[in-house]
Formats: sequence, structure tokens, C-alpha cells
Amino acid sequence: MSHRIEKDSMGELHVPVSALYQAQTQRAVQNFAISAATMPAGFIRALLLIKQAAAHANGELGLLTQPQTHAITTAAQQQLDNLKLSQYPVSVFQTGSGTSSNMNANEVLATLATEILGEKVHPNDHINLGQSSNDTIPSSIHVSAAIALEHDLLPAIHRLHQALEAQIASHGDIVKTGRTHLMDAMPVSFEQVFSAWQAQLSHATTLIKEQQQRLLQLAQGGTAVGTGINAHPRFSALLCQQISHTTGLPFQPAENLFFTIGSQDVAVACSGALKTLAVALMKIANDLRWMNSGPLAGLAEIELPALQPGSSIMPGKVNPVIPEAVAMACTQVIGHDSAITLAGQSGNFELNVMLPLIASNLLDSIGLLAGSCTALAEQALKGLKVNQHNIASALARNPILVTALNPIIGYEKAAAIAKQAYQQQRPVIEVAAELTDIPLAQLQELLNPAKLTGQ
Repeated sequence: MSHRIEKDSMGELHVPVSALYQAQTQRAVQNFAISAATMPAGFIRALLLIKQAAAHANGELGLLTQPQTHAITTAAQQQLDNLKLSQYPVSVFQTGSGTSSNMNANEVLATLATEILGEKVHPNDHINLGQSSNDTIPSSIHVSAAIALEHDLLPAIHRLHQALEAQIASHGDIVKTGRTHLMDAMPVSFEQVFSAWQAQLSHATTLIKEQQQRLLQLAQGGTAVGTGINAHPRFSALLCQQISHTTGLPFQPAENLFFTIGSQDVAVACSGALKTLAVALMKIANDLRWMNSGPLAGLAEIELPALQPGSSIMPGKVNPVIPEAVAMACTQVIGHDSAITLAGQSGNFELNVMLPLIASNLLDSIGLLAGSCTALAEQALKGLKVNQHNIASALARNPILVTALNPIIGYEKAAAIAKQAYQQQRPVIEVAAELTDIPLAQLQELLNPAKLTGQ
């Protein structure tokens, strides 16, 4: 037989024999066929951590027997050690509270705990004791996002920051033509260029860490609407202590449980911080693409690692594939932020009803950004080369260098020198020597590109 019969409060239905889940999960699989996209692994792991911590708390409170507690916590650990996502088949596009995903975890753990204990462990009465989907799913969003930030994104940002530091050490003193409006402007050093990118990363990191602190406050213990009905008064604190012990992150009960159940403002703010990082990474990626352009008809200031052929018909063509991939990932993150913003508005009275979408998009954004930072660090910056000859040639002919003469000869005369130098394709210093009385030695001092960077 390929199916077995399971029963819930609505009746009987067929469930695959190989499934650890039971009737309510099967109903969700049948009901929610909008998309094959299921809840992300990070969310499922967080949900299992909460179930495990809840069993510890309820055991300590005497609401579960010690054998029941052991069976449930062992079952949860088995799943955490060997997670099979096929046992969690509920679509992202399900009931807005995430009740189907909550019951999915409850049923899987109930099946395993029953086998371990040798007697019935009920998905609602035992696994879900003192909990509601309405506080468990928001808590799972917070736990999963906080963990992903701590272990994936923040380290990846740090690696990218270090990669830029290495480039500063290697090429920081090289001076290149600066650009505003994509047009030649006053010179800058590579140290200044890379340090600006580092500052963008630091700014985004600060915003992300601020939101991570807010993610550490959990809705757990508020049960259905925030009043805490059916949860022991000490349940929330004990659960947070257990999760903190397991994860190493200082989770605690939210100050206002109505806020954390009725709204998803923390997730919205976190997504906003992620969007800020996406914008920063897109700026970095596009700067790299422009500086790499060429190799003959573009800027050709740098050369990115050649990773793959760039054309199916043009031999020898190599494209900046990593910056392009990063730009697409960042575009997706910005799209996720829009969806999370709209989902955050769906806090109708005492419950937000787009929780699964928020969870999926938030975790996907964190993953995309972590991957983007790593790719830029390891596959773009690590092998970046600077084309000093091209840079020096363009810099010497940059007519904007004449800006340094403004205080001495005035804007109008300086503009005339710049125009003539550009028209004749000659270095500014030659034209300035012809059209002013400033000694050549002084002009060399005034028009020294390195000094014009202010370093």
C-alpha cells in the first residue's frame, strides 16, 4: 500500500505511507496547490528549535512527563540533525497564520515521539502545548532570521570588507580619474574608492545589527492574540532561555506580545536594512562593471578575473559575470522588500495574516545577500588587477585637473585651458604652461594628481 488512513477533527483521508506527517498536513498539501515553493529550511529548523524548547519548558513546568519531554526533544533533535524537507511539503502560499506549517511540525514530531515513547504523543495536546500558530510562527520568523544574520550574512559582509582592505593594501595609493555624472572629474585614489565601499558596508551592517537585536524578542507565550491564554506564566521565559542556550543568541520574551503577534514591523524594518545592503552591493557591482569595461573601447581601469567565455559567437569575449549576478540578486532583494512591506500591512486586528510569505522572502533575501558578498569577495575582488598604464594615460589628459588653478587664475581662464587641452588632446600642464605665467615647477606641484586627492 502506498497510503495509510489518518484522521483529524474533520474526518479521514489518505496520507502517504512514507510520510511522518499526519492528516492536517495532508489537507494543506491538497488545499494549497498555488505554488510548489515550500517553506525554507532555515524557517523549518527554527520551528523545530521552538518545539524542542517548548517541550523542555513544559517538562520543567510539570506539564509534560519526563518520558514525554525526552521523546519530543529527541524527535526534534533527530530532525535537526537530519532534516528531510520532503517531510515539510506545505506551500509558502498557505493560510496566512502559517497554521499548516505549525501543524506539519507538530505532526512530524508527534509521529517520531510516539515511536520513541511507545505510546501516543498527540500533535496538539503535547507537541503544541502552550503554543499557538499565532505566536509560534512569528517567533520562528524572528529566530530563523536572527540565526541567518549571525551565521551567514554578517560573516559574509565581513569577508567582503576584508577583501576590500586587501585591495587597499595592494593598490590603494594608485590615483585614477574620478567621475561624476559618468564624466571626468577630480582624481581619487583607489583607497578612497574602496574605503567608500567599505563605509557603505559598515553603514548597512549597523542597520542590520540594530534589527537583529529586535529579532531577539519573541512573540512566544502570547498564544492566540497576545493575552497568553493556555500558556503557563513562566513558559515564555523558559522557552527563550532554552533557545538562547542552543543558539548562543540572547532571545527573550517580547515586551509587548500584542505588537509581535498583530504586526510584523520588525521583519519589515529588517527587510529595509537588507534593502540598504542590496543597494550598496549594487552600487559596488556597477562600479566594478564600469571600471572593468573594455578592454579597448571602455574604461579598462581594472581587470576582473576571467571566469567563463562571455559569448556564444564572439571568441575571446569575457564578461563581468559576478557583478552582473550580484546585481540581479540585489534586484530580487529589493523586490522581496516590496512584498514584505505590503505583507506587513496585513496585520488585521490581532494577527498578521501573511506570515509565511514574510518568512520566505526575508530568509531568501538574507541568503541572496550573503551569497552576493561572498561572490564579490572571492570571485571578483580577490583576483582584481589594476591597469596602471590606462589609468595614468587618462589621468594625464584629464582637463578637469585645471580646477586646481581656479584660486590662482580664476574660473574663466581655467575653463579656457581645459577646453583647449581637451580639443587638442594634450596634457593640461602643457596648455597651462603656454597660457599662464605660472612656472612649470609650480604647475607640476599644483597639478600633481596625487596631491589633488587630498591624501
